Amino acid sequence: MTMNFFNPVTTQTWTNGRHRVRCVKVIQETLDVRTFCFMAEQPVLFFFKPGQFVTLELEIEGEPIMRSYTISSSPSIPYSFSITVKRLPDGKVSNWLHDNLKVGDELAVHGPVGDFNAIDHPADKVLLLSGGVGITPLMSMTRWFFDTNANIDVEFVHSARSPGDVIFHRELVHMFSRLPEFKLHVVCENKSDIGEAWTGYRGFLTQAMLELMVPDYLEREIFCCGPTPYMNAVKKILRSNGFDMAHYHQESFGATPLDVREDVRELAEQAEAEAEDLDYSDMVQVEFTGTGKSVRIQPGETVHAAASKLGLHIPKACGMGICGTCRVGLKSGEVEMDHNGGITDEDIAEGYILSCCSRPKGDLVVDY
Repeated sequence: MTMNFFNPVTTQTWTNGRHRVRCVKVIQETLDVRTFCFMAEQPVLFFFKPGQFVTLELEIEGEPIMRSYTISSSPSIPYSFSITVKRLPDGKVSNWLHDNLKVGDELAVHGPVGDFNAIDHPADKVLLLSGGVGITPLMSMTRWFFDTNANIDVEFVHSARSPGDVIFHRELVHMFSRLPEFKLHVVCENKSDIGEAWTGYRGFLTQAMLELMVPDYLEREIFCCGPTPYMNAVKKILRSNGFDMAHYHQESFGATPLDVREDVRELAEQAEAEAEDLDYSDMVQVEFTGTGKSVRIQPGETVHAAASKLGLHIPKACGMGICGTCRVGLKSGEVEMDHNGGITDEDIAEGYILSCCSRPKGDLVVDY
C-alpha cells in the first residue's frame, strides 16, 4: 500500500513584477541596522540573482513612496527573502521602517531586478569590497557561494565605522572559518564606543592595505558596494594600477529618490506651449488601453511623461531604468529603451518596457 505523507503544495516562482508579501521576522543586526524578512501567503520560491534588489511600495503619512533595497538573503533559502536597512538621521523611509514595520505587516514589493549580481559575472576568483550597509548585496553573494559549495576563491574586505558596526560579523566569521578558500578582512575607521577590543586594520581602506590583504587583487572579478566616496576611492586605486575595469562591478543605485507626483496641469500647459513650436506631424501618439485615453508627445519624451499628461500615475521609484517599478506592457509600436538593468531580457521578449526610460519611435499602444 502506498502512503502519501506529504500534502500537495502549489508553489509559484518569483518573477519581476508586483507582489504582496508579509513581514515574518525582524532582526536587530547592530544598534542602527535591522533585517526584515518576508514571505508570501501562498508559497513562492523567491529565486533571484544574488546582488539584486527589490523596491518597496509604502505609504508614509498618507504619501505613496517607493524605495529600493538590496536583498541581503540568498536564493538558496528560497521560501523567503530579506532586506537589511540602516537607520539614517534624515532618512524618512529608513526611520519609518525601523519604527513601524513589524511582524505580520503586509506590503507590496516590485522586483527582483539588477545587473549587479554574481550570476551574470561568473569567476573563479572573486574580491568583494563593501563599506557600511553596502555589505548587503555582497552578503547575499557570500551566502550563495557558501550554501551551494561553490568552488570559488573569495576574498571579502569590509570597511565599517567601528567594530560594533560590522553587520553580519558573526555569520561572516562562521562561514569563513569553515572554508579555507574564503578569506575575510575587516577595516574599522574608529575604535568601538563600547570598549570592544579591536586588533585589525584601522582607518580607511588604502592601496597598501589592499595589497597586504589581497596581493592578487588585480587578478580577480571585483564586486563593490558602499557610499559613493568609498566606491570612488576603490576605483581610483584600481585604475591607477591598470586594472581592467570590465571586471569591476558596483551597485548602481544609492538611496532612491522620492516618487514625486508631477503637476499634471503644469505639464499639459508646458506641452501645449512647446507644441506651438513643433510641426504636429513630428509628434507621436501614445494610447493607454486601460482608459482609452491618448496623447501626442514630442520626440524624445518618455512613455511615463505621456501618462502623466493624461493624469495617469504609473508607479516609479528611480526614474533611471534601475528599479523596474514602472514596467508596463507594450501592445504595439516600438520604443528606444535606455535602461540600467531594471528589466530582464525575458521581460522585454514578452513585450514589457520601463515607462520612465522608454521613448517612442512612432505611435504606441500601452497596456495601462
